Amino acid sequence: MSRPTEFRLPNDECRLVVIQDQTQPCPYREGVVARMPLRLPIGNVTPEIMDKMLAMGFRRSGDFVYRTECPECRECQPTRVKVAEFEWTRSLRRVLKRGDRDLNCRWGHPSVDSNRVEMFNDHRQVRSLGGFDEPVDQDGYRAFLCNTCCDTRELAIYRGEKLVALSIVDVGRESTSAVYTHFRPEESVYSLGTYAVLKQIQWANETDRPFVYLGMFVAENRHLNYKARYRHQQRFVAEQWGDVGD
Repeated sequence: MSRPTEFRLPNDECRLVVIQDQTQPCPYREGVVARMPLRLPIGNVTPEIMDKMLAMGFRRSGDFVYRTECPECRECQPTRVKVAEFEWTRSLRRVLKRGDRDLNCRWGHPSVDSNRVEMFNDHRQVRSLGGFDEPVDQDGYRAFLCNTCCDTRELAIYRGEKLVALSIVDVGRESTSAVYTHFRPEESVYSLGTYAVLKQIQWANETDRPFVYLGMFVAENRHLNYKARYRHQQRFVAEQWGDVGD
């Protein structure tokens, strides 16, 4: 049976055309075959359409979107935080208080320079994150994090004038999506990955957006299972969102 080459969003507002579709070794689980068709949006990706794509389990990478459609495994579960019900635990409040004391946040549009690229490569190397065989140059960084098909923002976090962390965030009308966060490994005292998520949740609350999407949750992957700490949350399983029990 041939695979479909086009995916239509509700009301035909935008078409997602497959440009690459093949199985590959799973980047999240060893010994598992993955399939994540890469689709190009045709049409204007408005904030409302971005909300719909996120609600259907899609994520963005560069100009394209994808979601897992693996032949056997269903362990990748898109995850979103319910902003109005977010649980500010003592440990999360400590991270926020410490960061707010010493750091400052600047929202803008994604950009590329040598400082950002250096931090990106250092972050991946120290944390043993796969996906790139060689260090990324400015063109690779731009293609991965700056090129976009929707409204995308950059949350830059500074200590003084030193850039210490950066999050790329897609923005819908009622949601935001954490695309990628990288930070200075030597600034680990600030728990920068956690702090960046908390600032995104704060911003969503301030702008009346009920959901913050955190990407995939995979129980056995230590780079992805940390998302369970952000409650209350929902996960996308069998084509529907359901609350995760505490």
